[in-house]
Amino acid sequence: MKDFELKYGCNPNQKPSKIFMKDDSDLPIEILSGRPGYINFLDAFNSWQLVKEIKDVLGQPAAASFKHVSPTSAAIGTKLPESLKKACFVDDVEGLDDSPLACAYARARGTDRLSSFGDWIALSDVCDVTTALLIKREVSDGVIAPGYEPEALEILKAKKKGNYNIVKIDPDYVPAEIETKDVYGITFQQGRNNFRIDNELLENIVTENKEFPDSAKRDLIIALITLKYTQSNSVCYAVDGQAIGVGAGQQSRIHCTRLAGNKADIWHLRQSEKVLNLPFLPTIKRPDRDNVIDIYISDDDEDVLAEGVWQNYFSVKPEPFTREEQKAYLSTITGVSVGSDAFFPFDDNIERASRSGVSYVAQPGGSIRDDVVIDTCNKKGMVMAFTGMRLFHH
Repeated sequence: MKDFELKYGCNPNQKPSKIFMKDDSDLPIEILSGRPGYINFLDAFNSWQLVKEIKDVLGQPAAASFKHVSPTSAAIGTKLPESLKKACFVDDVEGLDDSPLACAYARARGTDRLSSFGDWIALSDVCDVTTALLIKREVSDGVIAPGYEPEALEILKAKKKGNYNIVKIDPDYVPAEIETKDVYGITFQQGRNNFRIDNELLENIVTENKEFPDSAKRDLIIALITLKYTQSNSVCYAVDGQAIGVGAGQQSRIHCTRLAGNKADIWHLRQSEKVLNLPFLPTIKRPDRDNVIDIYISDDDEDVLAEGVWQNYFSVKPEPFTREEQKAYLSTITGVSVGSDAFFPFDDNIERASRSGVSYVAQPGGSIRDDVVIDTCNKKGMVMAFTGMRLFHH
């Protein structure tokens, strides 16, 4: 297939629209079902690069959940503890522990479920039946993978009355070293960002604390690779083999850090006993539960707890999850990693990160206030590595 005609571009008025190879070679994809759109393909190709790179570096199956050209999360396929299974609504998925790929997607989809609603999925490995069954029950736009087991493909093809977008990509495809894009009729050209992110990038430890466990290095690699394909400015929190909070596309870095930190906090709070034991009515569907949980742990909890309202969601009125209780719960969290796609210009980023249990930091360094940032990390007992490499993505 030399090109593929799209219904329209980013918006319905932007026609004509298509994808094609500039050298007139075949596209490195097969469309097995559906008719993906312009934004679908932007998400597909960005997310594929992310999971492919994580798999190449860490050697484990990876999955990503993408929305509007940024990841909501990316993860490797480590087994989920029971509390996380319940928080991600996958505690009833038969055979989940036996499929690392399904575990990876369960983690990625379950991180920021509000943002992941209607996501694009990327899988580093051939989609198996368990992963397909998990995808089948979630609202999503499509999936890209290097292949699909025959039964898994049939399961996915039945989604959206046979119109679900399924893309198969050639895992051996290597893009050209030079890439271009047009803005306002003007062509931009640059070399592809082929910079490799691995353990060597974390060797320049600039803090007094230099105890850097392998699990933290793994999490920082996931965070940094995630940032490589996230709209900048961006900050990413990670733990236990997955990104748990992504702050994307903010003009101020502290806003990135706060946004990502708030998402990481929500991920932790969803696993608290108070949230896990919310007495939902059996008629409440997963997307509605996500929305109710988000409101329940926000400052607007009365929107779901007020008299005459809670009866729509719960069999018994839950006790409020107070700010004090939430702070106390989050204060016990440690071992979280945070990566930044450019240097932290002020130590307020470290102060905010510490409130979300961050113990490990990776950032390029190079600010005139590096000494202040390092000093704050030392006071918090954090380990920080200077990578020396910016990871802007636009």
